[in-house]
Amino acid sequence: MKIKSILFAAVAALSINAASTSANAAETVRIGTEGAYPPFNQIGPSGRVEGFDIDIAKALCAEMDVKCLFVVNDWDTIITGLQQNKYDAIVASMSITAERKKAVDFTDRYYSNTLSIVAKKGSNISMDSLKGKNVGAQRATISAQYLEDSGSGAELKLYDTQENAWLDLASGRIDAIVADTLPSADWISSDAGKGFAIIGDAIDIDDEIGIAVRKGDRLRGKLNAAIAAIRKNGTYKAINDKYFAVDIY
Repeated sequence: MKIKSILFAAVAALSINAASTSANAAETVRIGTEGAYPPFNQIGPSGRVEGFDIDIAKALCAEMDVKCLFVVNDWDTIITGLQQNKYDAIVASMSITAERKKAVDFTDRYYSNTLSIVAKKGSNISMDSLKGKNVGAQRATISAQYLEDSGSGAELKLYDTQENAWLDLASGRIDAIVADTLPSADWISSDAGKGFAIIGDAIDIDDEIGIAVRKGDRLRGKLNAAIAAIRKNGTYKAINDKYFAVDIY
């Protein structure tokens, strides 16, 4: 009887510790992001990630009463990292697509996006005149897919990060870039982007940006409720206005 009592006490203690560990784990949501996509997510002077995506993620965590832990991961393997449990959600300006929905679940959108062509000011470049031109885009993005499907005849060059694409455009190694409009506007307003401009009108492909979670994860519902809450209570607008002159929702 004494041995049984000791065993029972040990099992009970393990159960309590496991429950405690589970509760503590539930208090932290690990957020995967790229850290190389200004002004949405980038590494700041402090060495920490910052930007619109990061502020939105922090606001959502506050609404859910959990802690945010940010994990930086290369874009090319960011969905793989989620599937491998390196983090619980991706907040990295990821477009909601049918192909990605096969691998992950998405929340409702937290902003909307258009594409733009960026080239030197005065360039005789448009979507109708890209044939034979060297045009860059970030790999595994809506921009790259759009160029591949457009039939433009452009010589497509893909990059691991958007920053590397901008570097090649600035140095003249490519003629133009197709990229998301807001990061494009951010780049041409920087010192590096002087002499370049968005060419023509924005390309509206009905692109919505969401948060990716693992298939069947109940975190999706909690995040959706939090997105609706920060939209309603003014937190979203305050973050939006910090970065942009228009409502990007």
